[in-house]
Amino acid sequence: MGNQELVIARRSLHAVAELVLAGPQYRATGKLRLRVVPGGFATVLAPELRAIGTGVVGDGGAAVPIDGHTARAIGAELGVTAGRPEGAYADGADVGPDQTLTLDPGQSDVILGGFARGHDALIAFAPAETPVLWPEHFDVAIRVQDANFGVSPGDGFIEEPYAYVGVSRPPAGDAFWNAPFGAALPLSELPDAAAVTAFFAEGHRRRA
Repeated sequence: MGNQELVIARRSLHAVAELVLAGPQYRATGKLRLRVVPGGFATVLAPELRAIGTGVVGDGGAAVPIDGHTARAIGAELGVTAGRPEGAYADGADVGPDQTLTLDPGQSDVILGGFARGHDALIAFAPAETPVLWPEHFDVAIRVQDANFGVSPGDGFIEEPYAYVGVSRPPAGDAFWNAPFGAALPLSELPDAAAVTAFFAEGHRRRA
């Protein structure tokens, strides 16, 4: 069965990233990327919005709760029109602006904690790069020498948060490359940012 609460929380946070943060930002500035911040994630340009824990914070500073609300209602409270960044990509959260979101605080902590660990690991691995939280696949990542390094909150491939190294052609005959897109390891096996950094470095070394 897996952890349905985690799946539901991930879908709700993904919807917030896509509909409440990325959509309004994209319409205002043409920029799609988001960023990881302490306790959650945020826009990089106007409108200034942050998803922190189980709520979304705007300029006013008061958090609008996610659980039990729709993206449209959250956006209205924050003074923005919720909606997809139309034309930017085909995939996404597959959640409409009028669907009620469900967010368990403990599962939110798991997902946002994974993003924080991934962000810190990416900074340590490649200090010259700026980690980006992409609203399409809802992962925090960088690209170094034609390879993608990042952390996903989980998906159809691995249900729980995981670190990955994505390459166009995974080297054959090496057990490290255990995924169709490269290599992946659950964060449950990588206890801290240093361990995630080491995983990224190992992937970089093995593909060299």
